[in-house]
Amino acid sequence: MRASSGLVAAEQLARRPTSKEAADAHAVALPERPAPQAVSAQQGARPDGAKPRKRDWTWQLRHALSSADELHRALSLTPEELAGATRAEKAGLPVRVTPYYLSLCDKNDPACPIRRQCVPLADEAAEVPGDLVDPLGEVAHEVAPHLVQRYADRALLLATDRCAVYCRFCTRSRMVGDGGGTVALDRLAPAMAYLEAHPEVRDVIVSGGDPLAVSTDRIVRLIARVRQVPSVETIRIATRVPVTLPQRITTELVRALKPYHPLWVMTHFNHPKELTPAAERACKRLADNGFPVMNQTVLLRGINDDATTLATLFRGLVRWRVRPYYLLQMDPVRGTAHLRTPLATGISLMEQLQGRLTGIALPKLIVDTPGGMGKVPVGPEYIVHRQPGRTVLRTHRDVEVEYIDPPL
Repeated sequence: MRASSGLVAAEQLARRPTSKEAADAHAVALPERPAPQAVSAQQGARPDGAKPRKRDWTWQLRHALSSADELHRALSLTPEELAGATRAEKAGLPVRVTPYYLSLCDKNDPACPIRRQCVPLADEAAEVPGDLVDPLGEVAHEVAPHLVQRYADRALLLATDRCAVYCRFCTRSRMVGDGGGTVALDRLAPAMAYLEAHPEVRDVIVSGGDPLAVSTDRIVRLIARVRQVPSVETIRIATRVPVTLPQRITTELVRALKPYHPLWVMTHFNHPKELTPAAERACKRLADNGFPVMNQTVLLRGINDDATTLATLFRGLVRWRVRPYYLLQMDPVRGTAHLRTPLATGISLMEQLQGRLTGIALPKLIVDTPGGMGKVPVGPEYIVHRQPGRTVLRTHRDVEVEYIDPPL
């Protein structure tokens, strides 16, 4: 077990989109390749004191870096990074990094936890036993085009293949960035028909890609259509834009979505370096407008696989009213073994955090079992001995305590 001293110390559419949003809708769907001079390492280097246009989320998308050459000029890539980025540009999961997220990368440190999340390595070409193209069995569990159902009461709607940033550990690397873009609403008609015919589905997760990386009009029309299904009680928007493109969480966006509550936002902070003032404004704007925000952190080797880093991250999120929801054992996606940890690492980390981190800041450690068989919570073993009516428990203080059941 690692030392834990660091833990102790350490609306009906409420409004039409603005004319600018409408004008930018096509540009958002197909972002322009930035001019070479627009991708310097200093671009967006001050997310909170930037020029006004850099605060505009569509500007960020249009100027996202999308080639090995652009990344190399911005970060002086190592040979391993350059080989990985060159390979990714030709095949596999593409490269895409917003100027904002790039600004969080350390130009001089290849081990930077932000850089490692968005810059490919040559290791992505390697496959190991257990690697899967579709680790969650989503293709096998597709019940209608773009609709996946792995549980009786919920379904996953894949609304786009685009993201603001393509994370190198992406579970859906088989499909994101493949050129399809946002799925037109008429193409989702079979999925909506399925939901209407299956009232047992009460919860719909809208994901992709990132559904908030599309125009406001498109996402609002999609959410409004899902909300028309009488049996759907909750809608979750799975998005990483509060982390990679916080400028996207505008007053106009939250005003347009509020009429369709309850809407939950499931986001994805992985490291304390992502807890910037811009991200804080985005999360607080969501919370202030009635969107519960839940966070799913992926456990990543050499990035956040230590207790102090996780504790700092989880405490920071709670201060923003973002609930740490899951600590996810990374899915065994093909070509990501260099980023995965052994399952024992996560169990050890949860043991270090238990009792030393307030309960509202403590997520569940979850394994999403390969093949789409569902999520399983795992963790340290606290039952020492069990017999009829009596159970011996081990506390976080490493003290054994006997619990006696009431008489039958």
